[in-house]
Amino acid sequence: MKKPNHGVVSPADRKLKAAGEAWQIQTAKARFSEVFRRARTEGPQRITRQGKDGVVMLAEEQYERLVGKSHQPKSLVQFFRASPLVGVELDLERDRDAGRDIEL
Repeated sequence: MKKPNHGVVSPADRKLKAAGEAWQIQTAKARFSEVFRRARTEGPQRITRQGKDGVVMLAEEQYERLVGKSHQPKSLVQFFRASPLVGVELDLERDRDAGRDIEL
């Protein structure tokens, strides 16, 4: 069983668990099901073309965490409507402050 090309890993890649596996595009196409399975079980899979970075395949859950799509409101109005403070009565009145005397 032939292993995918691992290539040189940069320090930035080491920080990412995404650097886990580097597949040449031809191998990734031929073994797509395996790349897909590994992206779901082992983490993101890097796919290269001619030895250069290309794309990263990652699980939907990881993608959602990255872009924060599932937690971002569509609008500012939606954000405030979903606030845990909806319906809370706030006292926004203040005493008039005359300021302070300053010697110049």
